Amino acid sequence: VQLQASGGGLAQAGGSLRLTCKASGINFKIYEMGWYRQPPGKQRELVARITSRGTVNYTDSVEGRFTISRDNARRMVYLQMNSLEPEDTAVYFCKAGLNHWGKGTLVTVSS
Repeated sequence: VQLQASGGGLAQAGGSLRLTCKASGINFKIYEMGWYRQPPGKQRELVARITSRGTVNYTDSVEGRFTISRDNARRMVYLQMNSLEPEDTAVYFCKAGLNHWGKGTLVTVSS
């Protein structure tokens, strides 16, 4: 199983970034997919997840600013991040199901 995340980088507060996760080695369409993040010095936390049927939910701090989506044909999951805040600075990880993690991509938001 491989989950390759990309799209991180440096953004200014109020700006946008789009994260992409490409999955391989799994039957992607049946998996719940999620984005997690780990801020500096803190524990990893759920940001957003999307079920195989497309049901989504978000952690409160990103509700209304972030959007998770998936493209089963391309085996990809996206995280559109708008109105970024310095508190969004973290390493972002893609997760498939219960146990499959990708390497993180760093998002840094400057004030």
